[in-house]
Amino acid sequence: MIAKSRQTGSLRSAILNFDPDRNTLPVLALRLDLAEVEEEVPVHQHRKGQLVLALHGGVVCRVSGSWWMVPPRSGVWIPGAVPHSNRATANARLCCLFVEPGVVALPEKCCTLAITPMLREMILRLAEYPNGYEPGSHTEQIARVLTDELVVMPVEQLSLPISEHPKVRQMANVLIDDPADRTTLPQWAVRLALSERSLSRLMVEETGLSFGKWRQQLHLIIALRELAAGQSVQQVSAVLGYNSVTAFITMFRKAMGQSPMKYFSDRRDGTT
Repeated sequence: MIAKSRQTGSLRSAILNFDPDRNTLPVLALRLDLAEVEEEVPVHQHRKGQLVLALHGGVVCRVSGSWWMVPPRSGVWIPGAVPHSNRATANARLCCLFVEPGVVALPEKCCTLAITPMLREMILRLAEYPNGYEPGSHTEQIARVLTDELVVMPVEQLSLPISEHPKVRQMANVLIDDPADRTTLPQWAVRLALSERSLSRLMVEETGLSFGKWRQQLHLIIALRELAAGQSVQQVSAVLGYNSVTAFITMFRKAMGQSPMKYFSDRRDGTT
């Protein structure tokens, strides 16, 4: 019988010391319980595709051109051979599912997937055997059902496009570091030595979003990360520079279809 285990402590050491590509099983899983510090794993890649699942706390996956948020009850799918890095909130509990290429018809691009309670439990069961499981075993049967369920999970839009254009990246870096910044598009145009029209067009060309929509998506990603880490709605509203908590809740509800409290309550209860 193969021994069960759970990785604890450092996200960086746990991920970099675990090589899923050494095993040719269709799917493998690794559970990670992290320490009391936020931590980032540097850019790396695998032959296997990777689903990053947040059991508690939040994770932001950085893939070329985008940030992907992993709040509780969701997972970010990263196809095989795609360079990426992961940043987890303090005390996060994660589970990474690794899928051999060609096993199931999963998206060829990164996406965020909603995760049902049943699928979550199957992934956790598989994570009890991070080094593999015996052919013909009950765990192998669970792995087969898991892959069938995985392909029907709904996609959620929880990404933020990040441009490498120097002027857009300059603006993005400021707003990521200080999301409460309320500099307007005309003011940014002056700071970046562009006309307002040119900057507006550049944002759409580089990110697919208008300046206003991009900043709102940034706020949503940060809000999900901070709320998942245990910050209150009032604290997150202040971090994002909203004039009132009501205004923040309205933004969140329009984007996610629920208030922040309802969104996270449903995921804790397993109703979504």
